[in-house]
Order: sequence, then C-alpha cells, then structure tokens
Amino acid sequence: MNVYPFIEAEKRSITGNVKRACELLEVSRAAYYTHRAGEVSQRACDDVVLSERITAIHAESKGTYGAPRVHAELAAAGWRCSRKRVARLMRQAELAGKTPKRWRTTTVPDPAATLRRI
Repeated sequence: MNVYPFIEAEKRSITGNVKRACELLEVSRAAYYTHRAGEVSQRACDDVVLSERITAIHAESKGTYGAPRVHAELAAAGWRCSRKRVARLMRQAELAGKTPKRWRTTTVPDPAATLRRI
C-alpha cells in the first residue's frame, strides 16, 4: 500500500508534521521526499530492462518456461539476479510457465474379465 498520500495529507493539515506522520507509518523522511521529487531508483530502472529480457526469453520458449528456467537462461547469458526476483517480475508481467497435463487412466478394467495370454 502506498503511504505517501497519507503523509502528503498530514503535511497539508493544520499541524503539517511530516516527521510524525513518517514515524507513525514507519517510513523514512528521505524516502518520502525522494518519492515526492519523482526520482526513479536504479533498481526500478534495472527491473524494466530485466523485465524486457524475461519477456523475450518467455516468448522464445513459446510460453513454456517458468521462473527457474528463465533464471537459468539469464544466468547463461551473464545476467546476475535471483530466481525470486525473476519470479516477481514474471508475476508483474503476468507471465507463467505451462505445466504438463496430468496423466490419467481413461479405461476402467473389468474385474470379472479373464486374463488372456498370447
């Protein structure tokens, strides 16, 4: 949940106490002012580039690769990131690997039938 609008509302109120609002919401004042300035973090920029690469790998596999295989492809290409980060970015991009269908028995054997040997 984004807490910055609550801090902004507190700032506009009569008291205007940003420090207290940040303490109550357990957010550093530096993070609030950075958010307010609109600066994008380096990690967010890296996530955009990595998401594009993940989408390309997923498309190359025709949608079959999940996070472990995509992570292995990235590692083979020299990208350093964790599997959990890949999984998070895949969730955000709404990408998922295909799972094989379960094998099911389609015939029911007749218990009264006799075994024939050929």
